[in-house]
Amino acid sequence: MPTETITQEHRALGITAAAPWRVRTVAVLPNYCLSVTCNDDTSGIVDMSRLISSEQAGIFAALKDEKLFNQVRIELGALTWPNGADLDPAWVHEEIRKNKTWLVPE
Repeated sequence: MPTETITQEHRALGITAAAPWRVRTVAVLPNYCLSVTCNDDTSGIVDMSRLISSEQAGIFAALKDEKLFNQVRIELGALTWPNGADLDPAWVHEEIRKNKTWLVPE
């Protein structure tokens, strides 16, 4: 069953997630994929399977553990994991806007 996280506005200090490339919702899908929607309603699939299986995965290699992968959260509009891995929200927005499905490169 997919889990979904919805970002909260960060009002402490008067900060709001206003940039269109900020991630608004994320749902975990099978096979290391995420369903993502941004502030401007751009939405699509982020497929991380190739990245986390790569020999150059670095910090993302730990996400092979599905329990850790499933702990994806939105922090200040970016997809993040408890181990410190994160994806640049501008890059996520650009790729899903162009292609609807983004196979994150190795």
